[in-house]
Amino acid sequence: MSVFQKANILLPREGTDLRAFACVACDQFTGDPAYWQKAEEIARNKPSALHLIFPEIYLGQDDAVRTEQINRTMQAYLADGVLREETNCLIYVERTLASGAIRRGLVGVCDLEAYDFSPKTRSLIRPTEGTIESRLPARVAIRRHAPLELPHIMLLTNDPRDTVFAPLAHARKTPLYDTDLMLSGGHVRGWRLSESDADEALDRLEAAVCGTKENQILLAVGDGNHSLATAKRCWEEIKRTLSPAERENHPARFALCEVVNLHDPSLAFEPIHRVVYRADTDALLAFLRAHEAADGQNITVLRGKTEQTICLKQTHELPVGTLQALLDAFLEQSGEIDYVHEEDTVRAHAQRENTVGFLIPGMNKSDLFPAVLAHGALPRKTFSMGLGIDKRYYLECRKIR
Repeated sequence: MSVFQKANILLPREGTDLRAFACVACDQFTGDPAYWQKAEEIARNKPSALHLIFPEIYLGQDDAVRTEQINRTMQAYLADGVLREETNCLIYVERTLASGAIRRGLVGVCDLEAYDFSPKTRSLIRPTEGTIESRLPARVAIRRHAPLELPHIMLLTNDPRDTVFAPLAHARKTPLYDTDLMLSGGHVRGWRLSESDADEALDRLEAAVCGTKENQILLAVGDGNHSLATAKRCWEEIKRTLSPAERENHPARFALCEVVNLHDPSLAFEPIHRVVYRADTDALLAFLRAHEAADGQNITVLRGKTEQTICLKQTHELPVGTLQALLDAFLEQSGEIDYVHEEDTVRAHAQRENTVGFLIPGMNKSDLFPAVLAHGALPRKTFSMGLGIDKRYYLECRKIR
C-alpha cells in the first residue's frame, strides 16, 4: 500500500463564503486572543472551519463542552449538506503567502501504518521534532469521537530537482476553490488533478525516497507534528478492535495532509534562538567553554553588552542539537529557558541580570533529511517554517468514521 494516496475529500458546498470558512491552524496566535476574536466575528453565523476546530488558546477552558459542541457541528454540517465530497482524488494547491511567494502542495492522505513518532523510528514518514506526550491527551479527546478531521499537517518531500510539482503546471485539473484568506492570510487556489496526472504525481513522489535500504525516509513532518501523532494514537486504539481485513481500508488508518517540496522557494527556514534566565551566568559560560573544540560548531553568546563566539565540540549534525544537549544538562541545576524567533528580542533580553542569549545559525534546508536520518527527531524548536500567518488554513475535511 502506498504511503501517500488519493482520498475522499470534503469541501464547502458551492456558494459558501470561503473567506469565512477557511481559518488558520489551531496552534497559532496562542498569545493573541484578539486574533481569534476577529476570526470569530468573520465566521459568525456562517459555515466555517473555525466552528469545527479547537483553537489552542482556549485549551483548559471548558474543554469537554467545547469538544461536544464541535462534534455536534460536524454532524450538522454532514447532515445539512454544508460539505460536498470529491471522491478518490488529489488536490493540487497554490497558496499565495503574505510575502507574495507561492507555495505548491498536494492534498491527500498518508498511511498511519507508515508513520511512527518514537524518537529513533525508521518509518517512512518521520517526525522532525520530538513529540511531547503531555500534549496528546487533549487532542486525542477531541479526535476520538469526531466524525471529521481538519488537520493542518504538512509533510515534506526531499525533491531538489522538483520532479513532483514542476509537471503539475501543465497537468489536467479542475478548479475547486479560489479565495482570499481571512486576516491577511493571503490567497489559496485548489484544483482536482485528473486521474492519470494524480497517479503520475504519486509515482514521482514515491521515487523521492531518501537514505539507504536499511534506513529510508520518504516524508518528513514539517508542520502539525502533534496532530499527526494524535491521529496515530487514535488509530492504534481503533486498530485493536478490528480484524486484519477491516484494518486494511478503515478511514481512521489514514490522515489528511498536504505534501510540500522541502526545496520549494516559498519555504523559508528561520532559526529559533535560545535565552536562559535566572541562571548563574558565569557558571553557565564556564560549563560551555569546557566543551569547546577548535574544529567545533560556532554559537554566538550574548550577555549584557558582551557578544562572543563559543566553538562547541560537535555532538550533533546541527549546532542547535549540540547546544541544546549542553543547555539541558546545565538547566537541571540552574536556570530557565525560552525559545525566541527574533534576534532583536534575544539581544534585548540578554541585557537583563542573570540572563544569557544564544543566537542559533540558520539551518540549511538541505540538512533536514540527513539530520533526521542520522539522529531521528531533531531537538525541540530547531527551526520555524515561515510565519504564523503563513501556516496551513483549514479548508479540506475528511470523514474518519
